[in-house]
Amino acid sequence: MFGICGGSRTGVFSADYEHRGLGEAEDDFIPVPDVSGLQYTSVPETLGATGLPDVGSAHASVERAGPRGPPFSGCTGGGAGHDRGMQAVFTGPVYVVRDNIDTDQIIPAQFLTLVPTIPAEYEKLGSYALWGLPESLYPVRYVKEGALDSEYPIVVGGRNFGCGSSREHAPIALGSAGCRVVLAQSFARIFFRNCIATGELYPCETVDRLCDELKTGEVVKVDLDAGTVTVTATGKVFSLKPLGEVRPVIDAGGIFNYARQTGMMPA
Repeated sequence: MFGICGGSRTGVFSADYEHRGLGEAEDDFIPVPDVSGLQYTSVPETLGATGLPDVGSAHASVERAGPRGPPFSGCTGGGAGHDRGMQAVFTGPVYVVRDNIDTDQIIPAQFLTLVPTIPAEYEKLGSYALWGLPESLYPVRYVKEGALDSEYPIVVGGRNFGCGSSREHAPIALGSAGCRVVLAQSFARIFFRNCIATGELYPCETVDRLCDELKTGEVVKVDLDAGTVTVTATGKVFSLKPLGEVRPVIDAGGIFNYARQTGMMPA
């Protein structure tokens, strides 16, 4: 179950309590705004059992949309920084990490002074993506020294990817570096929400533990429509869990772009 939020409130939540580490449903019940009146109400009252508006016709319009908008701008804008058209298939080398990769490892705190709404600083954030990983365990860096972008558009992780603080900079830094998809056995719920809210990348849960199956540099094809990950060298196919109704939000470039495109808020 997913919800939308505005202002400084949490953007999306999941009822996948086992994978997100949540407690009872009512303990993790997060209010969402009725955008037209800017009044917070409960998910069932405004959005029905799915937690998102009916995206039948809206989804079709989102799929026809052009490139995404400017760098993510918090509560005043939305969309990924790179001009990315609609895409469902991603092919490239993977960067493999293990369990419990936290947001300090994804983007260390000393770089949080960089402002994603400033294009030059948004690009600079990408150069520090996964900068906090220990070199003893990850001698190959995600972004080469002196570069702004990574050679790895797909990151593969284990359990609880993105745990730690709630910093939005984590998915933004990965997106700025050129990451399009993170494949993980499970995600920390706040990181998962921030991926959706910012529209920077697709957080896809895997059925298999791919961090044990793949090595950094191996080339795979991720097909979001088919829900598959195919290893180019061997042809071996792994399955993804569906993103469901949050996918059109990411397709649109984040929660604010989605709200504008679907008429939930003024364009």
